[in-house]
Amino acid sequence: MNITAGKYKGQKITAPDEHITRPTLSKVRMSVFNSLQAMIDFEGASFLDMFSGSGIMGLEALSRGFSNVVCIEKNKKVYNVIKSNFKKFEGNDLRLVLADSLKYCKTLSCEFDVIYIDPPYYSGVYEASLNAVSNVASGIVILEHVLDVDFGEFSVIKQKKYGDKFITFLRK
Repeated sequence: MNITAGKYKGQKITAPDEHITRPTLSKVRMSVFNSLQAMIDFEGASFLDMFSGSGIMGLEALSRGFSNVVCIEKNKKVYNVIKSNFKKFEGNDLRLVLADSLKYCKTLSCEFDVIYIDPPYYSGVYEASLNAVSNVASGIVILEHVLDVDFGEFSVIKQKKYGDKFITFLRK
């Protein structure tokens, strides 16, 4: 797996066991960030990846100019793979947290310009994830999902379909 654009374009990233994670495909990552670039300026912006999996979305954000990137992962094996990948990018404001993102996000005091939410597809935590970040979402929330979701206090600003999954851009 490679970073698709920005200052770290082409950097190889080790993916965790595919039975545990489901990394976002490169064409989907490119589309997400191209859409996002039309909405906000990345320079100086903050990015939160709630369910990091491979860590690739946080690294894409960093590569494209986000200045503060926080990734959360609760699986210790996956966390260790991400941690190893992140060592290549030390010196940047890139933080990896080992925690349950639903609980951890409720404790955050800083807001994020972009929040990316891609939980395990059939985990049933879409609405709980949106609730968990409602206090820290100052900009755009991106939800990758396969099921219908009640977006609650968030409104849809854009939605794209890739096969059986949706990428939905939301704003509070």
